[in-house]
Amino acid sequence: MSLLSAARAALRVYAVGAAVVVAQLLRRRLPGFAEPVFPRQLERVAIVTGGTDGIGYATAKHLARLGMHVIIGGNNEGKAEEAVRKIREETLNDKVEFLYCDLASMRSIQQFVQRFKMKKIPLHVLVNNAGVMMVPQGTTEDGFEEHFGVNYLGHFLLTNLLLDTLRESGAPGCSARVVTVSSATHYVGELNLDDLQSSSSYSAHAAYAQSKLALVLFTYRLQALLEATGSAVTANVADPGVVDTDLYRHVFWGTRLIKKLFGWCLFKTPDEGARTSIYAAVTPALEGRGGCYLYNEKETKSLGVTYDLELQRQLWARSCQMTGIADVTQEVF
Repeated sequence: MSLLSAARAALRVYAVGAAVVVAQLLRRRLPGFAEPVFPRQLERVAIVTGGTDGIGYATAKHLARLGMHVIIGGNNEGKAEEAVRKIREETLNDKVEFLYCDLASMRSIQQFVQRFKMKKIPLHVLVNNAGVMMVPQGTTEDGFEEHFGVNYLGHFLLTNLLLDTLRESGAPGCSARVVTVSSATHYVGELNLDDLQSSSSYSAHAAYAQSKLALVLFTYRLQALLEATGSAVTANVADPGVVDTDLYRHVFWGTRLIKKLFGWCLFKTPDEGARTSIYAAVTPALEGRGGCYLYNEKETKSLGVTYDLELQRQLWARSCQMTGIADVTQEVF
């Protein structure tokens, strides 16, 4: 990618971020804004990837507060032990635990799923939250570009390996749910099926936006599969907005400075950013409803290309090849 193209990709990403920040400021000034109250979630089990800090931690904490058995998936055991301890103390819920899962390793994902299934417990909610943002060019253990491999392919594989448990756990009127966290950055993303790994050229901004776009396409294809097979499982996308988390450590220094000085008033807190994920995971309003792009706890339209059924099919098929799993959609559609 030329320097000019990389600069344009960066400008598009930052323009979207600025627009979201303005919208967040206006919303905070609206009268009557209050955090929604959700029903208790006793006897239900959730997995939250990246639940050791940021939005993932806030999501895991709120689900635990609602009475869920929460399993945090992450790759930092030290952080995880502290996160589990704090959540248990704050929520008075002892059913919070950690299982190691490195989304940059297909082997680790498979081991995580094996360890979870050995527990012989149901799975009612899977929150695909973990991710990296605008990191320097690098690859995962399996050789995939890091944004695409961690943000998208890791969650693609994890979800597919857990689908049987989700199907067994859901029931009519009480569906299991897959909540995948994307970003408004997907609106400026472009999916290059000929170079999903950004191997011919690299822009951290373009790679990040592509991974978030892929997550939306994946969710819509997954929902179509679930509907076609009559599964009591739904799949939705949650857009948290612009949130004050450590993910910004790799962005342009000017953005980091703005975050440090004004993040307290311009950005959402992690608790605020987690609201849409929590809403998607537990609200009765979404019972049996999938294929939605949710922002500020409301359904909105995603980028037009995300509704392209052929593009969804091609990405799913390519993802199956990359992760070495069977493409079950060929038998359904």
